[in-house]
Amino acid sequence: MSLRPVRKTIQTKTTIEGAGVKLERAFGFGQTKDFDPFLLLDDFRNDNPEDYLAGFPWHPHRGIETITYVLAGSVEHGDSLGNKGKMTAGDVQWMTAGSGILHQEMPKGDPHGRMHGFQLWANLPASLKMTDPRYQDVPSSAIPEVTDDDGTRVRVVCGEFWGKKGPVEGVAADPNYLDVSVPPRTRRRLKIETDRNAFAYVFAGSGTFRDASSPQPVLTDQVVDPNAAPVYDARNHSLVLFDRGDEIVVQTGDEGMRFLLISGKPIEEPVAWYGPIVMNTQEQLRQAFAELKTGQFIKHR
Repeated sequence: MSLRPVRKTIQTKTTIEGAGVKLERAFGFGQTKDFDPFLLLDDFRNDNPEDYLAGFPWHPHRGIETITYVLAGSVEHGDSLGNKGKMTAGDVQWMTAGSGILHQEMPKGDPHGRMHGFQLWANLPASLKMTDPRYQDVPSSAIPEVTDDDGTRVRVVCGEFWGKKGPVEGVAADPNYLDVSVPPRTRRRLKIETDRNAFAYVFAGSGTFRDASSPQPVLTDQVVDPNAAPVYDARNHSLVLFDRGDEIVVQTGDEGMRFLLISGKPIEEPVAWYGPIVMNTQEQLRQAFAELKTGQFIKHR
């Protein structure tokens, strides 16, 4: 087994999107090579309804897939093809925009006003950029969950892990999308296929993945005080990008840690990206926006 070193750790940046939704962006817009086949990850977690109720009114997408995972509150959605639905806590929607779709996503808090969810964008290869749009709506009850002997718990949204297979299928990036909870003061190894790019996004508790990264040890030794408390560098809103290998190691602190563990096979194609549309060339981008103006954007009825 070869441990994946930590390539870098990133803290989210506060961003305003949609009609004024305040969210935290872990990565996106310009970092395509490091995260290929993924393009963007947003954490739209908020306890203040004024920061999210304006939502994401009608907007286009082409050339990508969007993956929305709701943990608290709900998201109502509708599109130009007449589809409507509502995601609640634990639900997932995997939308293949393909040749083009217009849709809206309107968040609503739970009875306490809390809203929490994630949206991940996955790129489509050139051969599938203009495929027909489709949805995979997955209720929380359909997502398998497995708990190991040490108390580590994993929800398998997509891909296979510990003998369980996620309900989302037929996705171009062939991703693994896992929601992982590791108990307090636990050291845990998790396998990832070597040919995938992989990252972890921490949203509760703290810990470190750096015991995979010599010379950066898991517990920081301080010469002045050999009994100093360990330093846990992965915490809420930390994104940890891994280098190559076939497993990672996580060491949790006193609160344990919960994180998304996401990996996918890189597409390795040129990326031409502006706003909600991602193509391979600037000419394709210009064509997409021209079609928006002339009403020819929607190809599939």
